[in-house]
Amino acid sequence: MSQVTLFSGPERRRRWSEDERLQILNEAFAPGSCVAEVSRRYDVSTSLIYAWRRKFRAALPGPVFAEAIVADELQPPSSVPGVAILIELPGGARVSIAASASPVLTAAALKALR
Repeated sequence: MSQVTLFSGPERRRRWSEDERLQILNEAFAPGSCVAEVSRRYDVSTSLIYAWRRKFRAALPGPVFAEAIVADELQPPSSVPGVAILIELPGGARVSIAASASPVLTAAALKALR
């Protein structure tokens, strides 16, 4: 005679709506938050959160640009001669890229700020 085992309880595979995914992503990648803490709070694996982020980034329509403000009165810091790019971050921090920096280094720095 054959034996059948019946597992009861809630289904482990959950369905997340797009709005719920966006809410979790916004919380997970907000400044000062920790992806692991958010994943524990929602009982979602961290790898799934990163997979959702990759999916949403891939769905973005082409390149996304940041607003650039050119001001004549803004001078590069005197301690760093030959600054070609000076990026002022919201917290008041500054990132400066020298004119002699290689294109690969400049691209890596700009990609890290993304």
